[in-house]
Amino acid sequence: MNLASAFAASSMDELKELLAGGTLTVYSVARPATADIPVDRSGVLATFTFASPAFGASVDGVESPLFVENTVPATTVGTPGFARACKADGTVVADFSAGPGDREVKFAEVSCSVGAPVRVAQFKFKQGDWPERPDYYETRPRSGYPLPATP
Repeated sequence: MNLASAFAASSMDELKELLAGGTLTVYSVARPATADIPVDRSGVLATFTFASPAFGASVDGVESPLFVENTVPATTVGTPGFARACKADGTVVADFSAGPGDREVKFAEVSCSVGAPVRVAQFKFKQGDWPERPDYYETRPRSGYPLPATP
């Protein structure tokens, strides 16, 4: 989890309360380095709206997010790379790693297609480093720019 600086001192319970009525927007890759930076290089794949309260009881570190709709249609084609959680007023709270693998927000689907259902299969709060390499932040293939180097 990558918290916005305004919420860096918040507890897990406070974060869960902040998300009541907010959104969880799923983006393709090229996420910003911090949650304080606007998203400008990633396409919106799907948007979930949190219910109020936003979470039920957690079990063994796995959260129980409560959404207005548990399954939403994808708005474009792509592979989930991260998800941004915002308060009901649109204030960014945190970015989460997302995808079908060992991520904070795990989906039942590997990729998204326009109109196809998208469903969150698992949700965890992990503090610390993201699973991806730091040199992948803010990247995108563009002519004249090298791709990230492999170690």
